[in-house]
Amino acid sequence: FTNLFVTNYKKNIKMSKVLVIIKSPGIGDLCILSKYIQEISKYSSSEVSVLAQQNTRAHEILKNDPHVKEVIELDKKGFFRTIKKIKPKKFDRSYIYSDSIRLYLISKLSGIKHIFHYNFFSKKGKNFFKTAKEFTENIINIKIDSQSKIYCNNNDIEEVKKKFNITNNTKNIICGIGASGPTKRWDINNYIKLFKNLNKKFKCKFFLAGGLNDENLIRAVIDSSIGINCVSFSKMNIAETMPIIAACQYYIGNDTGWGHISSGLNLKSLFLFCDSPPKAYASYANNISVVLPEGETIETCGHNTRGKENILYEEVFKKSLELIN
Repeated sequence: FTNLFVTNYKKNIKMSKVLVIIKSPGIGDLCILSKYIQEISKYSSSEVSVLAQQNTRAHEILKNDPHVKEVIELDKKGFFRTIKKIKPKKFDRSYIYSDSIRLYLISKLSGIKHIFHYNFFSKKGKNFFKTAKEFTENIINIKIDSQSKIYCNNNDIEEVKKKFNITNNTKNIICGIGASGPTKRWDINNYIKLFKNLNKKFKCKFFLAGGLNDENLIRAVIDSSIGINCVSFSKMNIAETMPIIAACQYYIGNDTGWGHISSGLNLKSLFLFCDSPPKAYASYANNISVVLPEGETIETCGHNTRGKENILYEEVFKKSLELIN
């Protein structure tokens, strides 16, 4: 009887319509969680639907992921509007990467019978990626390699290689000069100095990863003597930049969504952690190395470190050379 129950239970999982719900609004958060979306899909033996906020750019980042059937926009305040979107789809299971009671109620009122979620009121102070990893491992009962993987269309990659003359004769570097706030951004003049000195060592092309809000930073680089070697992302959307990132070899920059996309696309990456925790946002990936403010460690560096003035240029230059070599 027990064996029959287990067999039928597993069969039901494979026949389920699955919704993965992500509360976190950041691009980097989505990139880290993409690994667990894929693992839930494999566990369910089917593509999954993903409910995520627009700010995550999930529509663009997960566009080519074979594990994802669709992305549904999570209205930040539209409780009943969200239910109206997902209830007609008749999901059997939801996996909520949050301790949010609101998201639990949305699942419940949408008629989803099997709801998996973080313990309520449990997430504060927890390590972001480890919490997601343990949650998923407990469900699927296998150990997971936390390195993220983002998918990109190979034809698109070949097209941008021709368009932007991206070849193996050049060190093609994605440069994360922006960030979500000023305390997380290393001084732009340091980056300009870094790019000039790297270009003396190697033939380089720098792709400036920033949006419209970073135009002043991008303009400072473009107007400098290294500007002739630079391409700006500021007027491109995420989907347009992804094949360019995938065609490059390296990421050097602040802890940003661009960096996590680069890591997921398998670029060797160097993250500067001025004011965020590398233990949560670097340790998940084996292709991310870090520079920390002087005097800080992986354990001590975190939110409110305010350490951008203590990121030493010499250390960044040294680790950049190690990355490229």
